[in-house]
Amino acid sequence: MSHKLRLGINIDHVATIRNARGCGYPDPVRAAKLAVQAGADGITAHLREDRRHITDDDITRLCHEISQPLNLEMAMTDEMLQIALRHKPHAACIVPEKREERTTEGGLDVVGSFKTLQPFVARLNDAGIRVSLFIEPDVKALDAAHALGAPVVELHTGAYCDAPEGALRDAQFKRITTAAAHAETLGLECHAGHGLTYDTVKPVAAIANIRELNIGHFLVGEAIFVGLEASILEMRRLMDKARGL
Repeated sequence: MSHKLRLGINIDHVATIRNARGCGYPDPVRAAKLAVQAGADGITAHLREDRRHITDDDITRLCHEISQPLNLEMAMTDEMLQIALRHKPHAACIVPEKREERTTEGGLDVVGSFKTLQPFVARLNDAGIRVSLFIEPDVKALDAAHALGAPVVELHTGAYCDAPEGALRDAQFKRITTAAAHAETLGLECHAGHGLTYDTVKPVAAIANIRELNIGHFLVGEAIFVGLEASILEMRRLMDKARGL
């Protein structure tokens, strides 16, 4: 029997809209509460070093005001480590971060950054925070994540979502299925996310080894037309259908 796939809702781009005008609305914490009402299994928020969308106050409020687990996306910096240790969210997903990028580009270089990551992952683990590493669907990256002691990996699905339909997308999808299967052999809990839409989510949701999807930008965009609750409910329906539920 297929496990029900968890859905984490990323609220970053509600904050992007708010910050475009420098005012107090729309409120990403309100969006998080609506997402929970619509059936979200968790809330994801990326506190970037430049605070371009989510702010420190948002994280404080999310920790105190939402009923579902918070997944804090964060760069591998001392500042972010101290913030995570102070707030102790349910989970911390370590992601690569560059100031000039529009959004996270690719997965974390866990092989090249292994020695730097070791104490970082250990501190989060010791604090009881579930550590996730946002990586490319690559066997070597998975092996490194396992050796680091991270219990969770999140596979970057951007290349799959961006590829045109046909052989190129099929090849990227194969990378994801292979990586998800390898994660299971290592005892890693496997998540996936980045760029997923109604059209691209179904094949990924059908991969039994994947336990959670984190989706945000598309749903916030779709909410302009149908509302946030409706956009989330439709994503949930497509995921459940793909899972045979």
